[in-house]
Amino acid sequence: MRFSKGLAPQPGVALAAFGTLGVGGPARWFVRAEQPDEVAAARAWCEEQGLSWFILGGGSNVVIADRGFDGLVVQIGIRGTALSCDGDDSLITAGAGESWDGFVSMAVERGLAGVECMSGIPGTVGGTPIQNVGAYGQEVSNTIERVEVYDCEEHVLRTLSAAECGFAYRTSRFKTADAGRFVVCAVTFRLRPGAPNTTYPDVARHLRQAGAARPGLDDVREAVLTIRRSKGMVVHPDDPDSRSVGSFFVNPAVSVADRERIAATAGEVPPGFPADDGRVKIPAAWLIERSGFRKGHIAGAAGISTRHPLALVNRGGATAADIVRLARAVKQAVGDRFGVWLKPEPVFVGFEDDDDVAFLTRAQD
Repeated sequence: MRFSKGLAPQPGVALAAFGTLGVGGPARWFVRAEQPDEVAAARAWCEEQGLSWFILGGGSNVVIADRGFDGLVVQIGIRGTALSCDGDDSLITAGAGESWDGFVSMAVERGLAGVECMSGIPGTVGGTPIQNVGAYGQEVSNTIERVEVYDCEEHVLRTLSAAECGFAYRTSRFKTADAGRFVVCAVTFRLRPGAPNTTYPDVARHLRQAGAARPGLDDVREAVLTIRRSKGMVVHPDDPDSRSVGSFFVNPAVSVADRERIAATAGEVPPGFPADDGRVKIPAAWLIERSGFRKGHIAGAAGISTRHPLALVNRGGATAADIVRLARAVKQAVGDRFGVWLKPEPVFVGFEDDDDVAFLTRAQD
């Protein structure tokens, strides 16, 4: 199987520069796929060579092992956007390699609501349905119309409706039952003109302080970007607190009884937001800080952001082992104090037989 445009896998490509965390060893082989047929070609090449593969997007939600990845890393570089109308709705199809924040900016400029509260999230469009990315009262599953994928089992390109994607809080079928089966090539979003979402307390407070009595989409986008920057959650080369994967742990959903137990242990009632099945979502950051890990915590070259306890950062020269060792300590501390076992958000690559990652990813409740 040949790659279009004469592309061929490159050996020994260092991966640290491809991730926002800045850690990780080399890929045995590396290729950038800029068309869906190149994804198919990469899959066929791996099968011919008897190699495993890993699909890399913007590198904002991945921790790569120090030994790297002993297979083919395929970076998805499928670009382009197309817009069509369906009544008052706009259907925008974006290639999986498009910048997510660039997509949000385009939607806001066109006066289309539905994604403005997800401004500043790093990474690419292709990663958003996998994680069911969300922030400040919005998540992508609310606007996704369909997802174009390469099916590695049937070796064909397919289109999945939103209902077929199995979306749930910060997850989807791409991450659970069918993990590894599909490669996202493009996503179509259904957006429409309308008022911005201002329901999230942080956003509403910022808008009030800014004197925005009737905020528009652009006001909410700027508010979200300002809030995220204040927490080191907008990637910038001059901001060491942004050398991370963003939120390292998912906010846990607990029963009402568990929330009361946690309140009794902490001596104060934790913030809570309604979740599915009558459960309550508690901020992981709140649990982390009350388990002894404060903002600015230092663990050698790794640490916790000085502005947000959910972000584990590479302070300069950290290894992947440093990061996962700190993550394990955080999870253990929260579990020991509150009986809540946090689940990590990022994907771990190349960590086979690693005890720390096995502990982080093991379901314990």
